[in-house]
Amino acid sequence: MVGPTRRREAVDHIQQSFEVGERRACRIMNQPRSTQRYKPKQPEQDKELIAELHRLACANPRAGYRSVTRLLRREGWKVNQKRVHRLWKQEGLKIHPRPARKRARGTAENSIQKLKAEKLNHVWTYDFVHDQTDDGSRLKWLPILDEYSRELLGLEVERSMKAEDVVEELKILVKQRGVPEYIRSDNGPEFVANAIKDWIEEEGFKTCYIEPGSPWQNAYAESFNSRFRDEFLNLELFTSLLEAKMLGEEHRYKYNHQRPHSSLGDMTPAEFASCCASPLRPTASVPKHSTNQKQPMLS
Repeated sequence: MVGPTRRREAVDHIQQSFEVGERRACRIMNQPRSTQRYKPKQPEQDKELIAELHRLACANPRAGYRSVTRLLRREGWKVNQKRVHRLWKQEGLKIHPRPARKRARGTAENSIQKLKAEKLNHVWTYDFVHDQTDDGSRLKWLPILDEYSRELLGLEVERSMKAEDVVEELKILVKQRGVPEYIRSDNGPEFVANAIKDWIEEEGFKTCYIEPGSPWQNAYAESFNSRFRDEFLNLELFTSLLEAKMLGEEHRYKYNHQRPHSSLGDMTPAEFASCCASPLRPTASVPKHSTNQKQPMLS
């Protein structure tokens, strides 16, 4: 159903394009002439809010009005979701479409029920995401997350990556963050290589492998990878590996410090982590998740 504002625009378009009078254009659009001549007064505050909506929609092309409402509140706006939704529709703002893609679907029991993160540094997770530069050359991304805080601890990208490269990235994070208790992954050759297994054993933490052919047992990584491709990879055209590295680090900062998560009470991962922070292998200071869990699949 087209509203009066859109019909006004349509009447104006008909008048200009077909050189007809207002009366005839209104009759075509079934628009009363009194409604056509009415000039609604936009509250000054709405004008400022609309400008901010357009800015946020441009900066976050895959965000809907709910996500934008959370971003507005973080900026200090006192707005409710209904008002944002009304202005969002009024301005014709939409989530930018994404390219259709096939998606793997697992059917096995979700291993998050077998090992659920209950504190910072309890469970890390990692997986590869593949992309390419504008000349078709391969890019291989390695995001590493803390499952409890959803924090993107590391985001490395190279043309190719071996088990030894994964170990080097983990060494950096362990030095910065401390040793996790578990690290979850699929059974990719880089993750099951002896180089990784031996180093993890030396550091004193354990692996948690999902069942072969069951990517959804690594649900946090799969969820992040989907968002990562949707909100970043599909919107960028990398001209070089160096550009991918620079933009990737910008995205990591934005994800950790500027993107609120509804599952974290609309806090960013960095804010949530700071609320739970304590020494190595900390116990979260927020209420724990359910402890009803099965035994993890350990290497």
